[in-house]
Amino acid sequence: MISFLPRPGWAFSWAAASLLVVVAIPAQAALQAGAAVVDVTPEKLPVLLNGGMLNRQSDKVKSRVNARAIVLADGRSQLALVVVDSCMMPRPLLDEAKALAAARTGIPANRILISATHSHTAPSSMGCLGTHADEAYVPVLRARLVEAIAAAQTNLEPARVGFAKTNAAEYTALRRWIRRPDRVVEDPFGNKTVRANMHAGRVWDDVIGESGPEDPDLTLMALQARDGRPIAVLASFSMHYFGDRDISADYFGLFAEGLKQRIVPTPALGKPAFVGAMAHGCSGDIYRVDYTIPEAQRNAKITIDEYASQLADLAVKAYSGIKYRDDADLAMAETRMTLNYRVPDRQRLEWAQRIVATMGDRLPKDNTEVYAREQIYLHERQQTEIVVQALRIGDLAIATTPTETYAITGLKIKAASPLRNTMVFDLTNGGDGYIPPPEQHLFGGYNTWAARSAGLEVMAEPKIAEAAVILLEQVTGKPRRDATLSQGPAARTILDLKPAAWWRLDEFAGPQARDATGRQRDAVYEREVTYYLEGARSDVFCADGETNRAAHFAGGRLRARLTGIGDRYTISGWIWNGMPVEGRDVSGWFFSRGHDHGLGAFGDHLGVGGKSGHPGKLIFFHGSDPAAGVAGKTAIPRWEWQQVVLVRDREAVRVYLNGALEIETRAPANFPAGFDQHFFGGRSDNSANWEGRMDEIAVFDRALSAAEVKKLSGR
Repeated sequence: MISFLPRPGWAFSWAAASLLVVVAIPAQAALQAGAAVVDVTPEKLPVLLNGGMLNRQSDKVKSRVNARAIVLADGRSQLALVVVDSCMMPRPLLDEAKALAAARTGIPANRILISATHSHTAPSSMGCLGTHADEAYVPVLRARLVEAIAAAQTNLEPARVGFAKTNAAEYTALRRWIRRPDRVVEDPFGNKTVRANMHAGRVWDDVIGESGPEDPDLTLMALQARDGRPIAVLASFSMHYFGDRDISADYFGLFAEGLKQRIVPTPALGKPAFVGAMAHGCSGDIYRVDYTIPEAQRNAKITIDEYASQLADLAVKAYSGIKYRDDADLAMAETRMTLNYRVPDRQRLEWAQRIVATMGDRLPKDNTEVYAREQIYLHERQQTEIVVQALRIGDLAIATTPTETYAITGLKIKAASPLRNTMVFDLTNGGDGYIPPPEQHLFGGYNTWAARSAGLEVMAEPKIAEAAVILLEQVTGKPRRDATLSQGPAARTILDLKPAAWWRLDEFAGPQARDATGRQRDAVYEREVTYYLEGARSDVFCADGETNRAAHFAGGRLRARLTGIGDRYTISGWIWNGMPVEGRDVSGWFFSRGHDHGLGAFGDHLGVGGKSGHPGKLIFFHGSDPAAGVAGKTAIPRWEWQQVVLVRDREAVRVYLNGALEIETRAPANFPAGFDQHFFGGRSDNSANWEGRMDEIAVFDRALSAAEVKKLSGR
């Protein structure tokens, strides 16, 4: 069973969280649905806009911004979902709107979900970075949120519900990339901490690869009247925003209107208008430009209209195959948790106070002033309350986070959800900033700089993810699913050869790497590792189209203690080198069997050569002098998966690349009796650690034959 509960030593108490659960009793429910759109475009211009580092405003409306509401009822209870064209909205404002809506409609406040689309050209209702909330706009938005819920309730009618999912990988990609260890840059506080940042992938020479996975799923909840007339389609997609000008709903609004034009081009006479909506998926580290593609081929020149139109076409194709049910019952749960801010220490606070004192009453004019002022806010507030929700509509579930949530967090919530048909919305019921997984804080970057836009405690992400999964368990009445990968033919081949240990490296988080043999020889991830990126050969390692997963090493290692491994053993694994071969003397070591405190006179070490010699080729040495090693003959391309096997048969050593013999040599087999230290992703002395991905590492306590190695390679 997968769990995101804090590990020992994490400071968290569920006593600090208030939990309210309303679970419907399954029955032949009579589902009803109603939907409505209310314009929330400001009447008074100019208006402040969120989404930029510094203060900005606009007096032009390019496209109207709206609140799109859906109300559902099952004969016993009602709930409301609202998607608003806004960058982000603060929890206190939304709590006020929910209380007003509850008084007007009778729908309890804890059964109302309000989510921001995250348009960066929407009116500001929340102070963040260099922009204040627009005081004239806030009461307008609050009143119209109530109006949208009431209007949707008025339109309730007998309905059916259905779900669809399609792959939209072409329209989303990772924007946060890990920089080379020698290309770290400064943060706004004057410290060299930025190992990963947004859009660094534009310059390939600066980076080693993406910092996490994407989520390509475009998901749809569709509602139709009993006679088949479409009522609403609520979509969710993990793509941060497109980027527009003036006041605009960004691609979210265009997509919603595109659904309407494609599904109900002509409204039925005397019936409520069809409502399309796009909720923001988990997109904190996501953007539309794929930096893995050469610059000349990137889909960067596509217009916002083309992007939204193509995405709507994809959605409608999935929509056409939906099967509906009219007996869906409802359940909803909510928890409120108090989380700490990462407040400045005394030195940083004094630095911030000096800068803010020179500003007087004016707004910040650069990043340094922005982040200095943010330290004052965090110091004054210390902590905040957040809201997490889950709801179920028949066999469809929705979970929420109040933050700009990374794609990996949405993936882990969906993987653990008791229902396969699960959507995850971020920036819902609050705007609490980025929540990088704990390991991502080690790499710094904009998403981690302490501010209202990214100020929650380091352990906020696992706490929020776990809260969402617990709520999903409650609304479904079922336990979470196991997120273990399926086993394709290549995985079964490894098992057939009976490894002593096998780590698939498919975890969502460390420090444990599970032994997939069932022998419980788990390994341990060290720091500077990220998780759940696309792994090697999904087509053969997994089944039914599932994506294989791998860990990305950026200075950290995998450490294993294996007894019974003598002078006859085999190491098999897949490697993906992110470091340019001219970047350092040795591009990286990915296997080492040596002493942890200095190499001593023994140890087998396997890596990829760099500018000191044999660039891009496999290199092997035994002992303490890399110069005494031997190299292969084939240069390994950067950012491509390669299968490598090291076979030691007493003094004979053979190294294979993709099933073909690459190195054959002899080296002493002078391992001390009982020696059990194995390192993957670096040498035992932590020199030139691996900068890239590794996957499917298997250790055998015997020397495999050439025929067996060929089986492992799939050749």
